[in-house]
Parts: sequence; structure tokens; C-alpha cells
Amino acid sequence: MSCPACGTTAETTPFYEQSDIPVNSCLLVDDEQTAVSFPRGDLALALCPACGFVFNSRFDPASTAYSPDYEETQGFSGVFRDFIGELAEHWVKTYDLVDKTVVELGCGKGEFLTEMIRAGVGRSVGVDPGIHPERIPSDVADRLDCVRGFFPEDFPVLDADAVVCRHTLEHIAPVGEWMRSIRAAIGDRTSTPVLFELPDTRRVLAEGAFWDVYYEHCSYFTTGSLARLFRATGFEVLDVWRAYDDQYVIIEARPTSAPAAGEPMAIETDLYELATMTTGFARAQAEVIDRWRSRLRDVTGQGDGTAVMWGSGSKGVAFLAALGADASLVQSAVDINPFKHGKYMAGTGHRILAPDELVNVRPDLVIVMNPAYRDEVQADLDRLGLDTTVETL
Repeated sequence: MSCPACGTTAETTPFYEQSDIPVNSCLLVDDEQTAVSFPRGDLALALCPACGFVFNSRFDPASTAYSPDYEETQGFSGVFRDFIGELAEHWVKTYDLVDKTVVELGCGKGEFLTEMIRAGVGRSVGVDPGIHPERIPSDVADRLDCVRGFFPEDFPVLDADAVVCRHTLEHIAPVGEWMRSIRAAIGDRTSTPVLFELPDTRRVLAEGAFWDVYYEHCSYFTTGSLARLFRATGFEVLDVWRAYDDQYVIIEARPTSAPAAGEPMAIETDLYELATMTTGFARAQAEVIDRWRSRLRDVTGQGDGTAVMWGSGSKGVAFLAALGADASLVQSAVDINPFKHGKYMAGTGHRILAPDELVNVRPDLVIVMNPAYRDEVQADLDRLGLDTTVETL
């Protein structure tokens, strides 16, 4: 099949497959039965040998849904807010965006645009089918315009001083086509910086991090494959780097009229490494999931111990899906996002608790879905007076 990124037609063999997994990880589900019977799909990750792009060759875009019920935000975490605040200040300063206009494609609940305005941006437009205008902070609301919809269907022209896109490209299947549509929508405004952030697949492959592989993420990039996509679709790469404990890859670019402008950077040279890591991913995944199954069985024993997971988003859904029948060894999920409290996780029906509810559960093990939040979680447990074992994926 043709690579969705570079268009190369090559023989591709899936290096990792998983069947019958929830097609959405962040949709709010009101009852356990609906959560357990949630629609499912199949996943088969394949590597393009020409550009290093990894994609789900069995992805069906009709299966996924993005709406106001999609609750993906990490903005209730102080650790995350600090990160996006620093990134917003960096981009505003680097690209001279004080009093300028910024458009964000896939803005979620508007947290990042909020930070960009606080860092000096004059006006912003957020495009996302799941945005909630009523949740925009009052101090920036008059400078943040909300478009509940999609690019380019509902917002076809990118007339702005910068275009931002964070954690959206991995949800797009025809990535080459979509990036070319961004280039066309910018037109001849070649001074416009284009600033993207998304998960770094190199770490996922190296660690066997199966919890970062799920249905909505149909497209997976490393620093190299992302830079190659940008160069091939009409952009000059200004910088590409990793952030957030190397979980994310960030790319800064600008439109160009010259094909494949700029020389590749050292961080882009990863094709050989990718081929090696994809070959070993399925084995690494199996070893990691076996360790977690064993750990959970040790904790729960004959029903005497209790394990919970902290984080009910995509990582949590993927973790439980991979556990299969052993997902029942995890009693429930905890989340600091108040909009998730009392809801249920797609696929397994685990109830989502507020942190304070753990006082009644008194778990023996808390599994933190993202190591970046371990100290933050520990502080919450200390506040609640809970002396429990904390481990991270």
C-alpha cells in the first residue's frame, strides 16, 4: 500500500497487531454497560521503509468520533500547565508573537492558547470539534475565538502570524494530504511559523510502551519521519527537538516555495534505528505486559490486595485493553479531571474516581500512567494520608 506520509508504494508487514480494542479512549461514558460494549476496532502498525512513518494499516476513520464529549485535557495537572506555559513563552519570544494573531488546529479545551495569550499573543483562534467556550478563562476569553469544527472543512484559510498544532497530527490518517492542505491554506505568507507538538514514537518503540499505542493514534512519528514529512509537503524545518521527559517531539518550521528546503539535521537520521526497533517491539511489549500481569497478581493475591491506576485517559484505556482478562485485577481508575469523575472507561467499564475517594478504597498499589506525574500523584496521596506503594509505567 502507499505510505500516507511520503506516498511511496512498498511492501509493508505489520510489526505489531492488536484486535478488538476501543476505537475511542477519551469519550465520556455515563454507565458501565455502555463502556463495556463500546465499539471496537483492530490495530496493525506498519513501518514505511522509505520515510520511517509508522501507521495503523487497519485504521477506519469512520470509527472514531470527536465531539464536545471528548475529554482529552491534561490541563488540571500543575506539571502539565508549567510545561505548556514555558513552551508558550518560548514560542512567543522566539517568533515575536506579542500582540500578533495565532491559530491553533486541534486546540482541545484551549489551554495552550490561553497560555500563549498570557505570554503576549494579541488574538487567537482555536479550531476543535471538542472545544468548550464556557471553559475558557475569563482573563483571555475576549481574545480567544472558538471554532467548533475541523480544519480545513470548517476553517479553510490560515491567515495568521503563526499556526500551532499540538497532539492532533497523530489523529490524522492522510497525513501527507493534510499537511499539504495546511501549506495551501497559508498561501504566500511564507514568514508564518508553523509549530507542532506530538508524541515521540522512538521512545514508544524503545521502551515497548504499548500503553501509548491506541486506536485514535493512527499515525506515529519520530523526529526524522516528522521532519521528512514537513520537508516533503512544502516546509523548511527550523528546529526539531524532544521535550517533556522525551515523550514529545516538537518541530518548528515555515512555508517555503523551494522543494525540500534546508539540510537534514543530525536528529533526523533514524531510519536504520527505526527498522531495528520495530522488529523488536512486539517482543518487548509482551515482556512488559507479562511483568505487569505478574505484579498485579502478586498484589491482589486471593482478593486481599487492591490495585488502582492513576490516569483514565488514552494510556489507561490502552493499558487495560492489553491486560485482557487481567484488567479485572485493577479495581478502578483515578483522575484529577473533575469532568471525568463518576464516568466509566471505554472497553472495560472501570469507574473513574476523584482522588479523595481513595480514602475509602485504601489501595495497596497505585499505578501512575505517566511517570511525569509521579511526584504530583505522591503529593496527593500524602495529602490524603495514604501510605501506599506507587509505581509508574
